[in-house]
Amino acid sequence: MKVYTFNNTVKDPFCRGKQIGEYWAPQIKQTVMLYLDFFSRIGITGDQAKRIGENSLAALEYWCPDLASEIEATAMGANVPIWSLASLNARTEILSTKSTSYASECSTAIYVAPDINMPQTMQTWDWHDVLAPNGLMMQLQNRKGMQFKFFTEFGMLGKIGVNSAGLGLHFNILYHTSDNDSGGVPVHAVARRILEEATTIEEAIALAFSAQVSASSVLSVFCHHAARCRAVSIELSPFRSAIVYPQQNNWLLHTNHFLASELVSGEGTTDDTTYKRYEHLKSVSSHMKNKSIMARAAAMCGPEGEQSPICFLPDSSQPDTERWQTLLTISINTKNAILKYAAGNPYQLSQTGYLSF
Repeated sequence: MKVYTFNNTVKDPFCRGKQIGEYWAPQIKQTVMLYLDFFSRIGITGDQAKRIGENSLAALEYWCPDLASEIEATAMGANVPIWSLASLNARTEILSTKSTSYASECSTAIYVAPDINMPQTMQTWDWHDVLAPNGLMMQLQNRKGMQFKFFTEFGMLGKIGVNSAGLGLHFNILYHTSDNDSGGVPVHAVARRILEEATTIEEAIALAFSAQVSASSVLSVFCHHAARCRAVSIELSPFRSAIVYPQQNNWLLHTNHFLASELVSGEGTTDDTTYKRYEHLKSVSSHMKNKSIMARAAAMCGPEGEQSPICFLPDSSQPDTERWQTLLTISINTKNAILKYAAGNPYQLSQTGYLSF
């Protein structure tokens, strides 16, 4: 995956979206085309994708009109149908209807001991390589001038990021038996709004809980200046949402299954790797704390290196609809609002270094 960077200072959502769409039109068109083709090859018809996308855009317009406006303007700027970009932003909502095909994605570790000056974090982003030949690091401003930056796929509102108030966010997909095809607020839009508006963990929780979603995900938020709890995982599902707190050893770990007791009974994942990856993170977490980014990435892999459960290597014998790869490893500096990343797995980052955005 090739990662691009982009800085836009326009505060009006419609004008900003139009500029983003015009500037990145080729990449946005490509991403839309790849996803629509992918949907059709796994049994999701164009009509289904359009319906869920349009319903999700309507839900977003009710919940956050500015973000709905940005999607519409981006589509206009890139010269793609609005419904197709809405469907791209609702890709989790669409894919959750075929959850048996989408098992393995992302491992997150956050250390928040009271005696360190900011959280120490690391996440892998595991996805289908065929869907993400390119990625984007973007820096924007909200209406009040607060800066926020994030990694995302082209044409999508957001994903993993940090803002200048010192709030960071990691993102993992989940599956719950209440997931449905109604088309709720896109979970990626929830992540984006938190990065754009929230200055505290409490504000992030309130925003997340206010969204009516149709697909599940977990947003792990953390802040270096919080007085008490400096990190939580917000588990979202259509059934209800819940909070997971750091363990007694000050680590907040998450893969792709629910941890909150009130949501575990509705677990919908078919992924057996999520439990292996979670146990792996528990086993290596003590070796990850208080280390440099490169040393932390190496410790996250453990003695198995690139053969670690958290590193997905593409299997050419598998069809691309079932092929997974760790496309990005990212750490977040909340004190200086910096994303430190490498296009690859943690072992590769530990060997070749990282970029800062």
